[in-house]
Amino acid sequence: MTVHDWRRGVYAITDAGLLPDDATLIAACESALAGGLALLQYRDKSRDAERRHRQAAALASRCARHGVPLIINDDLALAERLRREGHGGVGVHLGQQDGSLREARRALGEAAIIGATCHARLDLAAQACEAGASYLAFGRFFTSRTKPDAPPARLELLAEAARFGLPRVAIGGIDADNVRQARRAGAELLATVQAVFGRGEPASNVQYLRRQLEDG
Repeated sequence: MTVHDWRRGVYAITDAGLLPDDATLIAACESALAGGLALLQYRDKSRDAERRHRQAAALASRCARHGVPLIINDDLALAERLRREGHGGVGVHLGQQDGSLREARRALGEAAIIGATCHARLDLAAQACEAGASYLAFGRFFTSRTKPDAPPARLELLAEAARFGLPRVAIGGIDADNVRQARRAGAELLATVQAVFGRGEPASNVQYLRRQLEDG
């Protein structure tokens, strides 16, 4: 298995509304992975633990074949379970109210990718960096369908966050029209739901976003 550099590129996030069943989810993610993702995040806020485990395990296997890390959104217990089952490339992303970054680092080990939501605040980024985060996610920068009520962030924040020396993720309304703007502002990773899974073929969407980044 060839492991690609996850620190730069397109970061796709799944959505249970757009990808409502196993077959649709897996097919769309297979396509996105083939397009050249840097990271894939499994996000499902339902309380169906069996479904969440089944889907995450299926995605972890497919991510491993493509050499792309799978990040579990806000569920350290699920990430731990998958790693115990042999899915070594699984990491976790934690929001401000979704658990301790230090606990996640202790549980998953030094090599695991652990992401932190920092909203529009450098103080949260500093805390996350000290707690062992692998990357810092800022946003929303643009109008977001997924999180329309999220507080807005200034694009200048991305340059200011360079001081922490960790990959910076831009999230919130990222699409083909603004991806170069976010990249020029300093984001190494561009996280999106709609621009990959909203419509069309995910592989083509990812490839188009990657071209925008390379041209920008």
